[in-house]
Amino acid sequence: MPKRSRKPPSDPILAAKSILEQVTGATDRVVPDEKDPAAVALGRRGGLKGGKARAESLTPKQRKESAQKAAEARWGKKTENG
Repeated sequence: MPKRSRKPPSDPILAAKSILEQVTGATDRVVPDEKDPAAVALGRRGGLKGGKARAESLTPKQRKESAQKAAEARWGKKTENG
């Protein structure tokens, strides 16, 4: 019998389902299709220029406020001048 790589779920129904999948080899998991290369390229192109374009459109004051808001959200406290 093969070793299990992880602990069975604590929920009895999920544990039973997991065991049944191991015994039969059948799963309900759906394997995603390959991504459309054209869509990937389009999304990447937009993602590469979005932040730079936004930064160029903001005033220095707006950029500073945005940076302070991001710092507060990340570290949970205000900056010195905020």
